[in-house]
Amino acid sequence: MNFPIAIHGKEFSAEMKPVMEKLWADISTNNSQIQISASFFVHLKEHGFKIDDYRTYLTDQGPENVQMAWSIGGDGTFLETLSHVGAKEIPILGINTGRLGFLATLSPEEVPEALQHVLLNEYTIEDRCLVSVDAEIDLFHGKDFGLNEVGIMKTDSSSMIQIKTYLDGNFLNTYWADGIIVSTATGSTGYSLSVGGPLVIPTSDSFIVAPMSPHNLNVRPLIVSSDSILKFEVSSRSQNFLISIDSRSRVIDSKISIEVKKAGFSGKIVKIPGDDFLQTLRNKLNWGLDVRN
Repeated sequence: MNFPIAIHGKEFSAEMKPVMEKLWADISTNNSQIQISASFFVHLKEHGFKIDDYRTYLTDQGPENVQMAWSIGGDGTFLETLSHVGAKEIPILGINTGRLGFLATLSPEEVPEALQHVLLNEYTIEDRCLVSVDAEIDLFHGKDFGLNEVGIMKTDSSSMIQIKTYLDGNFLNTYWADGIIVSTATGSTGYSLSVGGPLVIPTSDSFIVAPMSPHNLNVRPLIVSSDSILKFEVSSRSQNFLISIDSRSRVIDSKISIEVKKAGFSGKIVKIPGDDFLQTLRNKLNWGLDVRN
C-alpha cells in the first residue's frame, strides 16, 4: 500500500492491547508509509510495539506529506488529531475504540474493509465548518480553532456570570447563566446537546448559541449563520471566566472580550461507504426509537 498516512491515538490499557495489536497489524501490514504522533509513538513503545522504522511528528507542528490522518480512540482523540492537522486540511478517518463516537465511527473490526475502500479510492470527504476564537491575547498558543464548540463558563460553583453578546455588531442579549456555548453544526451532538441545543445536520453552515443553565426561562438556543461574528463581554464576581475550545481550556480575566467566528479553513472528515449521520443518530442516541417502528 503506497498511501502515506499519519496516525494519532489515545493511551490504552493492557486489557485493550490485543485489540490494538490486531488493529495495528491490519494497518501496518498494508502500509509502510506511516507517521505516528510523538506522544502515541512513546505509548506504543511502552506496550512493546515494533515501530522503530516509522517516522514521528510533533503534535504542535503536525504531520507532513501525508494524504490522510487516522485517529484511534474516541471523539476526544479525533479532536486532538484535528488540532494537529489544522490549516493543512488533511482528511481524518476516525477509528472508535471508545464508547459513543459521532466523529470516530469506524469500529476496529471494520478497519480491514476500510483499508480496501481507501486503496480503491472508495470514500468521500466531508467539509466541516470550524469555529475560531479571537482575543487581545493568544489564548491557545496558535490553536485557536475547533470542530465542536467554544465555551464561556463561570469558574466557581456559586454565582452565575453575565455575558453581554453582540451579533455582527448588533446587541443580541445579556445572558445571566452559568455560561454559553457556541457550537458548530458538527458539535450539535456534543456539549450543545447537553444544554438543550438542537440537533443539526453536520454539513450545515450554522452556529448554535446555547446558554448553560440560564436564569431567564424565556432564553432559548439560537441558530445563526456561520458567517456571523459573535462578540462576548463577561462580568463575574470572581473577575474571571473559563474559555474553552473543544478539549482545550484556560481561565482568563473578565476584562478580556472574546470574538467567535468561522475559521479560515475547514475540517475534512473521511466517510467510508455505509457511514451515515442519520444511521449514527439511530445507533448512538436511539433516535426515533419506538416499539411501533
